[in-house]
Amino acid sequence: MNYRKLGGSGLKVSEISLGSWLTYGGYVERENAVKAIEKAYELGVNFFDTANVYERGAAEILLGETIKQFPRESYVLATKAFWPMGDGPNDRGLSRKHVMEQANASLKRLGLEYVDIFYCHRYDQETPLHETLRAIDDLIRSGKVLYAGVSEWTASQMADALGTADRYLLDRIVVSQPEYNMFNRYIEKEVIPYGEKNGISQVVFCPLAQGLLTGKYTSVANLPEGSRATKLDWMRNGITEEKLAKVRALSDIAAELEITMAQLSLAWILRQPNVASAIVGASRPEQVVENVGASGVKLSEEVVARIETILA
Repeated sequence: MNYRKLGGSGLKVSEISLGSWLTYGGYVERENAVKAIEKAYELGVNFFDTANVYERGAAEILLGETIKQFPRESYVLATKAFWPMGDGPNDRGLSRKHVMEQANASLKRLGLEYVDIFYCHRYDQETPLHETLRAIDDLIRSGKVLYAGVSEWTASQMADALGTADRYLLDRIVVSQPEYNMFNRYIEKEVIPYGEKNGISQVVFCPLAQGLLTGKYTSVANLPEGSRATKLDWMRNGITEEKLAKVRALSDIAAELEITMAQLSLAWILRQPNVASAIVGASRPEQVVENVGASGVKLSEEVVARIETILA
């Protein structure tokens, strides 16, 4: 496993990290979830990602119960807050009240004294930015959080955050968590360039486009039985014959390189120096082994050019 520095901080995270969205605490059977986490750690993954809203806290509980067997200094753990955790008017967003309450609730579910990274899970248009950043800064000063991050914020929103932090002498954000894969490349235009100039790394989610870039889907009309695409409309709607044709062409390149389609997809993402880590989900330990195999894979300029031609 290779490790990369996270933004302008001194923290190093594994190029492949393990997430728990749509997996742990609900969708994946507990035994397989635990084995996947343990296998990831065994293979050098030191970065684990979760959020309060994943299965309404169940993902945090499962992850916390599993990683307590590992030395706390040996791993980096991230959680988040923004999405509703109840029906009340203050059970959502990034107000000081919600941020503080959810950070403490996450720590309790995880069984930890601190989390390494606390993300603003989206941008909150209803809360003053300085209120949110001050709350997170207070969490950092109290030792409950070590680093601040944001998820799916625009470059302009991050610029406002850095300006506000500098104005009020608050901790700066060092990491951004956007979606990024071969079929969703919006961050290349502004987010990555801004991150490169301002010490904000990208830790990307959905690097395999919910399994589409693994090659497991071969036909829109014949989805694998039991797959998440058969249960979630939004995921099924993202699978098109045009994309499947591109995956087949990309699979030929992967075969030539003697790597899997998933490893090609992850290596393509990690060609970006501003990407510190790609978050993968895994329902079985074998998937972890395959995904970790992408760390250290270097794609030549010729291969990248061929990929661009297919994706164009």
